[in-house]
Amino acid sequence: MNKEVILEDLGLKDYKETWDYQEQLFDGILNTKIQNRRQNLNDKTHNYFLFVEHPHVYTLGKSGKLEHLLLNEEQLKTKKATFYKINRGGDITYHGPGQIVGYPILDLDNFFTDIHKYLRTLEEVIILTLKDYGIEATRSKGETGVWLDVDTPFARKICAMGVRASRWVTMHGFAFNVNADLGYFDNIVPCGIKDKAVTSLNVELGQTKVDEKEVKEKLKSHFEACFEAKLVLK
Repeated sequence: MNKEVILEDLGLKDYKETWDYQEQLFDGILNTKIQNRRQNLNDKTHNYFLFVEHPHVYTLGKSGKLEHLLLNEEQLKTKKATFYKINRGGDITYHGPGQIVGYPILDLDNFFTDIHKYLRTLEEVIILTLKDYGIEATRSKGETGVWLDVDTPFARKICAMGVRASRWVTMHGFAFNVNADLGYFDNIVPCGIKDKAVTSLNVELGQTKVDEKEVKEKLKSHFEACFEAKLVLK
């Protein structure tokens, strides 16, 4: 088992470029696994964890409905936003400045082969990070992601998740609202859920801007603990 995870912070990067890069890393891991099986080898598979921030973009997962995007092409241009149908699970979501996006591209054979456990562990990374800021976050039954005030009229999502997995290799990941412009969520039915709001860490803390570098450090620490992994800077 290789529990080293190569960490790379891509900064602000176009969604499609990042998606292509994810696919490249994902395919590299898959190819190693296929060759190991075909040739009875035991070559090490790599793991990656990408941090990125995207320009305004809406993405629709495989199980999503196009009508959950409430903008036409012209309105997307006005909002300076793009739109992609992609190969992760889940419905529609938004990515944009002020949001920390994390893409773990892991060979789960190095950790545990259980997608349900993988999603719950990713959620735990966010929950523990929010706890560091004095915010009690939790899960919402049947709704992937991290939520506040579940089972109340004030339930709101602070982190969305959607992943793809093949042969126990993962891609895509989480979108954690830290200093997000929540107005962009008004243009979609977020994750296909009509009756619950969306929030951001800065809003919950009553701050204009939260230090995103500090948030990333906390995410990294909890990721290492939850996955029993070692992050290595590229």
